[in-house]
Amino acid sequence: MECFQKSIDYIEEHLQDKITVDDLADIAGFSPYHFYRLFAAYVGLPVMEYVRRRRLAHAAAELARRKRVIDIAMEYGFETHAGFSKAFRKVYDCSPEQYRKHSSGQIPGKVDLTLYKKLQLSGGIILEPKIISKSAFSIIGYALETTYESKRKDREIPAFWNHFDITGLEAKLYEMVQPKEHGEYFVCFPVDMDTGRFTYVAAVKGDELPTEEEGLFEGIVPEATYAVFTTPPADYADGEFVKTVAGTWKYIFEDWFPRSGYEYAAGKVEFEFYDERCHEETGAVMEIYIPVIRRA
Repeated sequence: MECFQKSIDYIEEHLQDKITVDDLADIAGFSPYHFYRLFAAYVGLPVMEYVRRRRLAHAAAELARRKRVIDIAMEYGFETHAGFSKAFRKVYDCSPEQYRKHSSGQIPGKVDLTLYKKLQLSGGIILEPKIISKSAFSIIGYALETTYESKRKDREIPAFWNHFDITGLEAKLYEMVQPKEHGEYFVCFPVDMDTGRFTYVAAVKGDELPTEEEGLFEGIVPEATYAVFTTPPADYADGEFVKTVAGTWKYIFEDWFPRSGYEYAAGKVEFEFYDERCHEETGAVMEIYIPVIRRA
């Protein structure tokens, strides 16, 4: 956490300079891809989105000082008035000129990770993961295009799950693909580090796309070495199973990774795997596969 606070402090001190993920990762002592994933886990925003928001926060304060909008835009790395206004409106839902009328000139505080409280895990203690190598395999399913930006994934993925469940798409998928083994894969294909966009897929194993169904996603989960975490047994009552899955993800990125000797493997994909063990009303478990490489 101290390492990531250093990168956050650096961002605050260099908002008028060029900032890259590589530079910030070097300050924190991680590879760029591993840093990107951990930063989003700690802060709740993709790193470059956080940089943009801090620049806009400082720019919004500058508006109260009656400086020209184009001068403020250039000062904080925006090349045109139009580009700055578009980014400003996206965050503040008004134009810079409109915001100027009500600006207090106060800059919202930066993230201070020491103030964050660790999430209490529902379901019990997570055992250390197993490290396995897994060959590439093909999947067929339904895809959602989403993004870390504005925490859209936190709204859209649960809605996608709900749609997948109540509309019977899981049963339909099994009927069409007829996989040789039971198990659903919920796969996050690699994040675009500039935009925060990624593809989230609900799928089963399958090599041949059904010809009678349109709109299906076909992809390949690449070969990788994985840290495989099994969630602690939890009941579905009161949403405990869902809380346990979320708590396990928190544990992975906030507790296990920093002391593990591993980092996130760039270009690979993470996924959740649900088999018969997750269908029990009590004591349900599932697995989370995180692609890793040994830290240099």
